[in-house]
Amino acid sequence: MTWIFLAAGLVLAGLVVLGVTGARAAAAARALSREVAAAKSRLESEMGRLTSQEDETTGLGGVPSGLKTGTR
Repeated sequence: MTWIFLAAGLVLAGLVVLGVTGARAAAAARALSREVAAAKSRLESEMGRLTSQEDETTGLGGVPSGLKTGTR
């Protein structure tokens, strides 16, 4: 009978370890999601700023005039 209690205790301890590890992984995933959203926001604001400026080396399409297809 002692073996059954020992096995049940080990199973319970294993489940606790898995639960704690799963909770830590979920918290890390939420933190990573927030970091990715913040980086995306920063990149989108920079892209908006860069695309609103007209560079003298590119035309309206954003491709240098010598590289457009069909022109030589």
